[in-house]
Order: sequence, then C-alpha cells, then structure tokens
Amino acid sequence: MRAFQLSLFRLRDFRALGAAMVLNSVGMMGESVVLGWLVLELTNSPLLVGVAMGTRTLPLFFAGVPAGALADRFPRHRLLMATGAGQALTAAALGALTLLGRVSLGRVLVLTFVAGLVRAVEHAARQSYTHDVVGAGALVNGFAILGVAMRGGWLLGSLGVGAVIARFGTGAAYLMVAVGFLAGAVALLPAGAPSATVSANPASLWRSVPEFFAAMRTDRGLLVLMLLTAAAEMLGFSHQVLLPSLARDVLHAGPEGLGALNAARSVGGILGLLVASVRGPVHGTGALFLAILVTFGATLIGLGIAPFVLGFAGVVVILTVVNGIGALADLFAQSLLQLSVPRQLRGRAGGAWVVAIGLAPLGQLQIGALASLFGVSVAFGASGLALAVLAGTTALLVPRARRL
Repeated sequence: MRAFQLSLFRLRDFRALGAAMVLNSVGMMGESVVLGWLVLELTNSPLLVGVAMGTRTLPLFFAGVPAGALADRFPRHRLLMATGAGQALTAAALGALTLLGRVSLGRVLVLTFVAGLVRAVEHAARQSYTHDVVGAGALVNGFAILGVAMRGGWLLGSLGVGAVIARFGTGAAYLMVAVGFLAGAVALLPAGAPSATVSANPASLWRSVPEFFAAMRTDRGLLVLMLLTAAAEMLGFSHQVLLPSLARDVLHAGPEGLGALNAARSVGGILGLLVASVRGPVHGTGALFLAILVTFGATLIGLGIAPFVLGFAGVVVILTVVNGIGALADLFAQSLLQLSVPRQLRGRAGGAWVVAIGLAPLGQLQIGALASLFGVSVAFGASGLALAVLAGTTALLVPRARRL
C-alpha cells in the first residue's frame, strides 16, 4: 500500500468515518439477512422476499436527489449520525414486534420502507463527506479503503446475524442490527465538518431537483453513469434477493448457510477493493468500468450453474468472485459520479448514485419472479446474461461511455 494511502489514516475524520462504516455495515448486512429470512418464514415465497428487498431500496429512487440536496446544505457528518440513529430505531421496532409475536408482512414492509428513506440520506451524505475529507486526488483510494471497511462489517453482520437467527430467532437478530446502526452513529462523534463544504444557497430543497436535472442535461456523461449504475444494481446486485432461497431450498444449508453465503459476498468485496486500492485516479476508466460490468454478468451465469456441479463450497467460491467484481463496479460508479461534478454538487452526485440504485426493486422483483417460475439457477443466469449483453452493447454503440 502506497504512502498516500496510509496517510489517509492520519486524518481524524477519516478514521472516524472508517469506524462508523464498519459498525453501520454490521447493521446494514444484518438487516438484509434477517429481512430475507423473516419474510421467507412468513410467506414461503421468493417473490415476496423480492418485494421486501425492493421495499428496502425503493425509497432511494424517489428520495435520492432531495437527499443529495440535504447533504449539500447541512453538515454531512451530523446527517450520518442522525441517519444511523434513525435506522437503529426502525430495526429495534421490528425486533420488538417480532419478539412480542405482533410482526406481519405489512408491518415489516412499512418499517423497512421508512428505513430506506433514512438510508437515502445516509448514502448521499457518506459519499460527499468522503470527498470532503480525502480530496479528489485520493478519492478512489478513500472509497476503496472504506469499501473494505464496509465489507468487513458485512462479514461480521452476515455471520453474526445468521448465528443469532439460528439460536435466538429473528427478533433478537433485529435487535443486534439496531445496535450496529447506533454504534456507527456514536463512532462519528469525534468527526468534524471540513470548511467550505456546505452550500450557502438558501433556496428550497425541492428546487434542487430541477437544478440537478438541468446539470444532467448539460453533462450527458452523468446520465450515462447513472444508467450503467442502475443496470448493475437491477441485473447484478439483485442476486442477493435469492440467497435465502438458494441456502434453504437448493443447498439445504439453513440460516447459518445463509450467513456463510452473505459472508462470501463480504470477502469477495474486500478482495476486489484491495486490488483496486493500488490503482491511481479513475479518469478515463469508462472502458474498464464497462468490462467489469460484462464480467459481473458472466460470473452470475456461473453462479447459476455452480449448485449443480460444485456443491456448497463451490457456490461460496463463485459467490466470492461475483461480489469481488461487483465491488469494483460499485467503486468505479461512485468515484466517477463524484469526480464528474463541481464541489457544490457533490451531495447531489451522491444523490444521483442513490437514485440509480433506487431502481433496484425492478431487478429484485424480476429476479424473484423468475426464481418462482423457473428456479433460482435460471434466474441467476438470465440476469447475468442481460447485464453482460447490455454492458457490451453500450461499449460498442456509445463511444462516450468508453471515454468516461
């Protein structure tokens, strides 16, 4: 690791952000594991698991740009603390309802939707705050290091929540999730706000929406990035919706097996980002970004085949590779979006990413429906093929995308 990467750890705000990232990610991944398992227990339907996961991310699409505007107007580290506390409250409420025997699909969906609204602000603020703290020159490396921290939290959350579900049930697991979110908020107490990072424009937050789309009309590269990011989310990252069904119905591995599959996602992301952390600035890497998306799709096809030829251990290995490639796709999408806008739009660039990933419910619903109709493996393969074809076609027909 190069000296300037190590120098990031000398920054107090970056250390606090990294600690918060680990703890918040324990809650984030733990929430994904327990939500999928709880809904599968309540409904026995992969499609409704997809609906629940879609409810978790649907608010991002609608709230992304206003969330980015909030991140441009208020201290971003304070927003991160507030959103951590908000997500802790929704998780604790679901844990209490489950322990009291009052949980229902409707209540799960409503509280999950509220948590998604809070998460939209958190995502936009985190990306722009990272840019504030490390600067443009170290942004890729900063995102890569924080991505490793995030996936370390995912690893802890996956294994920990899977074990808690198996021993104590989903109610206790939701309480563990709440503790992770709250601890992440507390970790940011020592952080500060870098100077000249908050807009002094007193205009209404809602005026930020037409302002953002005006900026997008003048910079078509931003639109291309948003569309590619949305494609990766809908066709690539939607595979996580099927992990509960893959663990229970295909591999017969139970909740601890589900925890292991989610842990493989984390390990793959860590390995991919460790590779990325040795690269320099991302300018001109549009072609590489497209190649990564094609590879992402190809590995998902392999994941669909793996249960029949490789068994549980082979699925874990392939899932690790899938998520290593996916982590690279996410890193380049976030970095390119942040670097494509001026300082005063950093929050809204984070909001653009939030809007793009907010289209995930479309992918989650389609992959859940495919799994219900044709099986988990067909659903993996069809989504992977669609992503690879889309990215390859974009590379051939949209030269601007290669020059991003």
